[in-house]
Amino acid sequence: MHLFRRSTLALALLCGMRAVAQGPSATGQRPIPVKAVVVTMFEIGKDTGDAPGEFQYWVEREHLNHRYALPAAYHDALMNDDGVLGIVTGMGTLRASSTIMALGLDPRFDLSHAYWIVAGIGGIDPQAGTLGSAVWSDWIVDGDYAYEFDAREIPKDWSTGYVPLRKKTPYEEPRTDDNGMAFQLNSKLVDWAVRQTEHTPLMDLPGLQERRLQFAGDAAHTAPRVQRGTAMSSSTYYHGRKLSEWARAWVRYQTGGKGTYAISGMEDSGTLYSLSQLAKTGRVDMNRVLVLRTASNFDQQPASEPLADEAFSSKIASYSALQPSLENAFRVGDAVVHELVQGWPKYRDTVPAAQ
Repeated sequence: MHLFRRSTLALALLCGMRAVAQGPSATGQRPIPVKAVVVTMFEIGKDTGDAPGEFQYWVEREHLNHRYALPAAYHDALMNDDGVLGIVTGMGTLRASSTIMALGLDPRFDLSHAYWIVAGIGGIDPQAGTLGSAVWSDWIVDGDYAYEFDAREIPKDWSTGYVPLRKKTPYEEPRTDDNGMAFQLNSKLVDWAVRQTEHTPLMDLPGLQERRLQFAGDAAHTAPRVQRGTAMSSSTYYHGRKLSEWARAWVRYQTGGKGTYAISGMEDSGTLYSLSQLAKTGRVDMNRVLVLRTASNFDQQPASEPLADEAFSSKIASYSALQPSLENAFRVGDAVVHELVQGWPKYRDTVPAAQ
């Protein structure tokens, strides 16, 4: 799957360079300076006026009223008068990577000083947090790029059928670095984002406490909060206690023990890969990238429910904490966007860090 992703990026890069050559320099128009790019992954219906997905609150509340057609992307770009641009990537790493590349190479926008805020929902590990919580990612780890063997056929001493590429056993050392497997975000910026938003009031629903108590551990039982952790990115929607155990171990392995798995998503490694490629052209600054995931559900079933029954009831429209997670993704993400826009004379040239 990732070979397709990289082939897509190569084609987008070629087409984008051609567009740049025919862009503002040819027409005399100056690129539009962008202060913040809000990256969301899905919308349920229209961009406004109906049941919200990840994008709708941003469009309505940040007044993203200017539409820019992006034929090579999953969704058009929308922008407000304050320099905030929003996009929907589509679900999965493939759609995310191609959409981000299409936006990043568009000659109409000056993204050289832009901050990128990915704001979406995900499934949280009950050992790490609870429903409605907001997780700022310190690492993004890819969960697709590997060898996979059916668990019914693996050696008895293997804990998983997932094996790193170019290795012969699970978690074989030394780890082989491979661009696109693990992205470490700017730690100082992540700390700043946590400090900036840690007192943001988070939406919660009374009925969610009953759901939380079905899972073991204090982390699952608490009220939602803003926290820091590692996000697993996988186009394969994984679910269940065994796969949650695998995700913890895979994150430890891919980050050299520096990351702690907290929440899952389906797009972030594709987004980060495209941004890292764009950074090589000077169009993007990787030190200005933030990833926020809010917990719409747990990444596993409670002990009281069969896995299949619980998993297939956990679809987007029926996630137990869908509404709070969508609301909290906007509240927490927008607190950062608002600060960046209000403090733009300072933040344009100086990336913030926690004091």
